[in-house]
Amino acid sequence: MAYDPLVMADLVADALDLSDAEVSDLTQATPFLNLLPVERSSNGETHKYAKETGAPVVGFRAPNVGRDEDSSVDTVVTVTLKMLDWSFSVDKGVADIWRKGGGAALLAREGMRHLKAALVAFEKQVIYGATSLADTGGFTGMVQATSVDALADALTIDATGTTADTASSCWAVRVGPNDLTAVVNGEGEITVGEPTIQRLNSSGTLWYPAYYVPGCTWLGMQVGSIYSMGRIVNLTEDSGKGLTDALLGSLLAEFPVGRTPTHFVMNRRSLKQLRASRTATNPSGQPAPFPVEAFGIPIVVTDSIVSTEALVA
Repeated sequence: MAYDPLVMADLVADALDLSDAEVSDLTQATPFLNLLPVERSSNGETHKYAKETGAPVVGFRAPNVGRDEDSSVDTVVTVTLKMLDWSFSVDKGVADIWRKGGGAALLAREGMRHLKAALVAFEKQVIYGATSLADTGGFTGMVQATSVDALADALTIDATGTTADTASSCWAVRVGPNDLTAVVNGEGEITVGEPTIQRLNSSGTLWYPAYYVPGCTWLGMQVGSIYSMGRIVNLTEDSGKGLTDALLGSLLAEFPVGRTPTHFVMNRRSLKQLRASRTATNPSGQPAPFPVEAFGIPIVVTDSIVSTEALVA
């Protein structure tokens, strides 16, 4: 990414005839990320946890007749954290002429915007991991889990869309400390640091004073078990290939008793398709409202899930 500092043109919003309203064309809500609990990494940039992968064998026996004893089996899972950086700098001369509170106010505004962008990047990474749909330099995400990355996987349901690069996914997830959890290093604060005045180099022997604001932390994701999430893939705009209650029900049926998902996570297109499918089956003939749940499970809608996924085979 190219170096892109604030310039004088960015101060247009500081003109006296503009209101104090914070208007934005960006979609930066992170409703899925807001659900995830946060756990500190077990050892710096590496987080390890034990996952039970085998139950002990037990059985009935006759009196005074022994039986072979057994034990449970654990597998150690390693999560490698990656550093997310949202640091920024502002020319001191630019910041100090900010009419609505001076440099401190401008840095606070810019810091909040960087923080929002960092949270959006974090949520996308949780979903798409180290792929082109998020950041290839980031941590491993949901789509990279071997339990949901192919049609042969039990927790993957095929919506059978066929148009390449127009697909999206709907997820059934279990959010909790033993399932889907955000992992951070140390205190794990996702915030901006205190600004300092530094001498920055623009090129060669050219220098200028600037406010520098640090912001970075190490992040990762703990999936928990194979029953922490399931996925409906190949949802497209092809006729009859959108999201329906039937598909959601098929996915739910793959979760064992006691491991019911806590949320469905989808994008706005999938929500629209689900509403349309309910309208088509509504005996009153009236349009169905936008769904907020399915089978008693809340629906979370996020723009972090795209409609340009590759088809899953």
